[in-house]
Amino acid sequence: MSLTLLTDFYELSMMQGYFLQRKNPRVVFDMFFRRQPFGGGFSVFAGLANALAHIMSLGFTGEDIAYLDSLGVFHKEFLDHLAGFRFSGDIWAMDEGSLVFPGEPLVRVQAPLIEAQLIESALLAIVNFQTLIATKAARVRLAANGGSVIEFGLRRAQGIDGALSAARAAFIGGAAATSNTLAGQRFGIPVRGTMAHSWIMVFASEREAFEKYAETYPDNCLLLIDTYDTLGSGIDNAIAAGLGLSKSQRKSFGVRLDSGDLEYLSKKVRERLDAAGLPEAKIVASNELDENIIHQLVTQGAPIDVWGVGTSLVTGGGDPALTGVYKIVAREKDGAWVPTIKVSNNPEKVTIPGIKQVWRFSGHEGSPLADLVALEDEAPSPGRPHTFHHPMGDYRSFCLEDYGSLRPLLGLKVKDGRIACESPALPAIQQRARRELDLLDDTYKRLINPHVYKISLSDTLNELKSRLIRESLAKGTHA
Repeated sequence: MSLTLLTDFYELSMMQGYFLQRKNPRVVFDMFFRRQPFGGGFSVFAGLANALAHIMSLGFTGEDIAYLDSLGVFHKEFLDHLAGFRFSGDIWAMDEGSLVFPGEPLVRVQAPLIEAQLIESALLAIVNFQTLIATKAARVRLAANGGSVIEFGLRRAQGIDGALSAARAAFIGGAAATSNTLAGQRFGIPVRGTMAHSWIMVFASEREAFEKYAETYPDNCLLLIDTYDTLGSGIDNAIAAGLGLSKSQRKSFGVRLDSGDLEYLSKKVRERLDAAGLPEAKIVASNELDENIIHQLVTQGAPIDVWGVGTSLVTGGGDPALTGVYKIVAREKDGAWVPTIKVSNNPEKVTIPGIKQVWRFSGHEGSPLADLVALEDEAPSPGRPHTFHHPMGDYRSFCLEDYGSLRPLLGLKVKDGRIACESPALPAIQQRARRELDLLDDTYKRLINPHVYKISLSDTLNELKSRLIRESLAKGTHA
């Protein structure tokens, strides 16, 4: 099925206007976001591979053209133009799994205006959602403090596509597996599952239900013990089933708690399992968990080994959307690039003009210190001090002298409408996210009131932004 019409209608209206007005210069758009989700100190960039695949597949089918024609809005010559459409531009982006911060370009699109306009809505929809979920998963994994996290959210996700995208993004953010079998097939994510209460209720007794499950899955036996009485029949019957397994099979034996006071129950269950000679048995917890609940349980010493997280993880519980936007920052005129700026009475909505690169400065041990947004033709010299200007364009700045390394973050992903780099496998993207999180200072990873990572402008870019603001205000063209 063609997804080319997966765009806001006004994109097509503007495209036709550009076409009829013969106004289709090459332009540059930046995709960035304005604030960290969940009140956190970092985000995990995700969704790029899906976004690029969508852009590469763009093309208006006969059915698409017929539908647009039926609306009575579009001219025949414009529809004829769309019939031969394909994306021919360049796309620069950060690597999926990278840690990202507000205000810096995550994706840079250089293309004819009509093409750049068409991809806006889908690019934002894909990257905003997957970055939100990957970030949520990373927060949950950090809260679990070494415990394994399984994404359990299929039945609570926002539709089928939401469930698939969320499973992919959650894996990037740190989930070890998913319950979504189609996501496992499509993306190569490990799949996990246990049993529902219905399994237990269709047998004559809880003991029989556990024994039959252990007989069927002796090497992967995880029993749900809260159907009737968690600390009574539930744990008693589970222990009996566990002791019936061989010693080698017991290494994959465990119980799952899906209701009640998880701290109290997990401690009591752990005591019972250990006393029965099943110290290797795992305890899995589920039931409306999020990073804050998990953090509290871990802090209180709840002996939970695996966390099944559903609704909160796949819906971005606590924050409905990433604040990603897509803004024009340069246009071609007479063969040269002219920087553009949107000025607003809200300083946070003033865009950063020009074609840019983002440089990450790291300490001697590899921990990120700050990101410097600079014009593309600037190249910060390693080893030299650099001045970092506040992105709001005010007087605040600092000089960074003591650092270990710096590197550019935006890389060429699409050249002349064709993929220009190899897309890494999903486990490699997950490993990048884990590696970068491990290097990030703990003060940025606090769940509450994290330290704010510095995103700053170079001297030249700061001067350009200030000059364009003054010129814009002088012309009376500000928003």
